[in-house]
Amino acid sequence: MSRIGKKPVPITDGAEVKVNGSEIVVSKGKDSLTYTARPEVTVKVDAEAKEVIVERADDSRAAKSMHGTTRTLIANMIEGVTKGYKKELQIVGVGWSAQVKGMEVHLMLGYADTRIVPIPAGVTVEVKQQQHIIITGANKQKVGECAAACRAHRKPEPYNGKGVRYLNEVVTRKQGKAFGS
Repeated sequence: MSRIGKKPVPITDGAEVKVNGSEIVVSKGKDSLTYTARPEVTVKVDAEAKEVIVERADDSRAAKSMHGTTRTLIANMIEGVTKGYKKELQIVGVGWSAQVKGMEVHLMLGYADTRIVPIPAGVTVEVKQQQHIIITGANKQKVGECAAACRAHRKPEPYNGKGVRYLNEVVTRKQGKAFGS
């Protein structure tokens, strides 16, 4: 039995969890997230204990693999609508900057053209001082994908340390060429 899968998920901070067949809807206020569970697992809501319980139908390989995954995804949805998720990026490089225009992030990263990253629905992006990007939202996957898409245009390089990095990311620096013997 999956150790993660058999743990019940506590429903906290006024989040509402509704199960309609295999569709799970987690909502609080204006935020609402939906997940369709695989047929190998069943999801139940215990209203008295304020918990979500995930059970698997049998001990098949697919059921075992989806048991813990489904429980974790539901826990992430509850945390997302109650607290939200946040990723912060820092741009390191002279003259490099970012701007938010509509539903796009425009990155000026030393290329001849401006790199454009679309902002997914449900995610907000804020740029402070042109070199600090804050990405927030209720869906953990969308926040992470948006941050990774911004970072992918110019990953931090080890010689000068320039690039787009996560806040507090440690970039191991290399020495470079040594002249002479």
